[in-house]
Amino acid sequence: MKGGLAGLMKQAQKVQDNLRRAQDTLAQIEVEGSAGAGALKIRSTCTHEVRQVSIQESLMGDREMLEDLLLVALKDLQRKIDEVSQQHMSGLTGGMGLPPGMKLPF
Repeated sequence: MKGGLAGLMKQAQKVQDNLRRAQDTLAQIEVEGSAGAGALKIRSTCTHEVRQVSIQESLMGDREMLEDLLLVALKDLQRKIDEVSQQHMSGLTGGMGLPPGMKLPF
């Protein structure tokens, strides 16, 4: 029992170290969400640090349109962050038996 517990603790530490490295990697990866055929763009890291917002001048006069496009671009950005994050984390969580769609860290 003692050896089994030590092995389990060692495995848990390894998973934790791998998750930390993956999070560090995700903090360096930037993705872009856009709307209106690129009229509005938002760049962010995969850890949700927004780096840049770009809005074409033509959108500045229409508040409702700008609000709608901002929402679409944010949703596009979130979807892309989720995709990239899941790709990077899937290798780490493959042997853990987690249900599909469960995100880490918890």
